Amino acid sequence: MATGRSCGLLLAILLAQALASAARADLQLDDLPRSMTISEADFDRVPITDRPVDRALASDDRPIDLLATFRRENRFEGATYGAPEEYPEGYPCPTPQADCYGDPWVWQLLPQGVIYHSYLAGPREPRMASVWQNQTGNGWLWDFTIGGRIGLLRYGTPRGFRPDGFEIDIEGAAFPQLVLNYDRDLQAVDFRGGVPLTYGLGPFQAKFAFYHLSSHIGDEFFIKNPTFNRINFSRDVLVLGTGYFLTDAIRVYGEAGWAFYTDGGTEPWEFQFGAEYSPINAPTWRGSPFAAINAHLRQEVNFGGSLVVQVGWQWLQVANGTRLRTGFQYFNGKNEQYQFYYNSIQQFGVGVWYDF
Repeated sequence: MATGRSCGLLLAILLAQALASAARADLQLDDLPRSMTISEADFDRVPITDRPVDRALASDDRPIDLLATFRRENRFEGATYGAPEEYPEGYPCPTPQADCYGDPWVWQLLPQGVIYHSYLAGPREPRMASVWQNQTGNGWLWDFTIGGRIGLLRYGTPRGFRPDGFEIDIEGAAFPQLVLNYDRDLQAVDFRGGVPLTYGLGPFQAKFAFYHLSSHIGDEFFIKNPTFNRINFSRDVLVLGTGYFLTDAIRVYGEAGWAFYTDGGTEPWEFQFGAEYSPINAPTWRGSPFAAINAHLRQEVNFGGSLVVQVGWQWLQVANGTRLRTGFQYFNGKNEQYQFYYNSIQQFGVGVWYDF
């Protein structure tokens, strides 16, 4: 009799556990109230939503594992989770203190990712890059970009991919150019360093930034061309820029820069605008295509300037927004190597870019 009662109790316990597990497994996003607080474990049980990042992760063969990993890395216990059908595509919530997908606004030192990414086809943006291009009338050149951009302090969401909030960044880069036809001589090198203050909310982004840029002639070039008239091209610039995601994959942007200090022939005003196609893809080997176009207009060349077009293949890291790209580049207009800023040039080439 005791054995029968024990077996019955054990069966009842097992049945209760099975029912509880089934109830948890059936947790659906539609069943959630408008806003509720759930633990980290609950995030792994919430089904894949229509959020862009979730759709990208779901495109892989291991959607649940990838989604769970992403949520563990980008969420924390006690976050507020809202119903996505009211705020589709990850766009901003009506309240600024918490977005619709569980990320409260908090202070972060050295946050993951950045709010305002460098323009993909921008010729003087901080990144790591190597471009081999043929310049009409001057042969093959090897252009480098050695630099990057990092976030110092953010008040906003703790996401690494397209976070919301306010952020202070620091950026810097060197832009050396080698002449491949002449013993890899250093022809010129420009330097840029700056401090952007950025803001992002859903598809909208803005920045107010300061940067310093200076241009220097290469030693080997000057030795072989002693009569070259070197200039002290230098400018300190205040920039106001904005960007907007028309879709998950398409960003348009524009900015105006005004230099309060100029030397070497440069003038105060410059304008830059463009568009980018960069799909959100899961972090796999297959990657996805990209395309970008950028126009840069400068007062010192009577508001002429340069046009850059890029097409190729990219691998995007959705955890922090960094991307590795390779593809083709076309450049036409005034030289962006500022020792030769008055020269009109045309270039075709291939490159590899790593964007922060």
